[in-house]
Amino acid sequence: MDVVALIGRILFASLFLGSAFGHLSQAAAMTGYASSKGVPQAKIAVLGSGVLILVGGLLVLLGLWMDLGALLLVVFLVPTAVLMHPFWKETDAMAKQTEMIQFQKDIALAGAALLLFALYAGFGARLGITITDPLF
Repeated sequence: MDVVALIGRILFASLFLGSAFGHLSQAAAMTGYASSKGVPQAKIAVLGSGVLILVGGLLVLLGLWMDLGALLLVVFLVPTAVLMHPFWKETDAMAKQTEMIQFQKDIALAGAALLLFALYAGFGARLGITITDPLF
């Protein structure tokens, strides 16, 4: 099961590491998109969230205080769902559906990160191949 847990962490973390790369390497384009959604201090938000998901993703991937990494990802995902995908504001049916799917994806990933937090906090290093025990 250790290898299965490691593979799951790799798959889960890869989404956030790829997104972090996009936040940091395409900051100008992402800042424009965040600004169009009404995100305050969009450039700082894009760069800050890029660092947040980079650190969270790496902690989960490496099994280094994985519980902290999972919580950092939740801190990114929930505000992102609300600020970037407010489907309730859309009037066009297609745009509303697209934003609802993205909103639900972010909330589901936040749930998965919370589950990872709870499992790791409860089982610690017995959950899979890790570098450290839980921080919390």
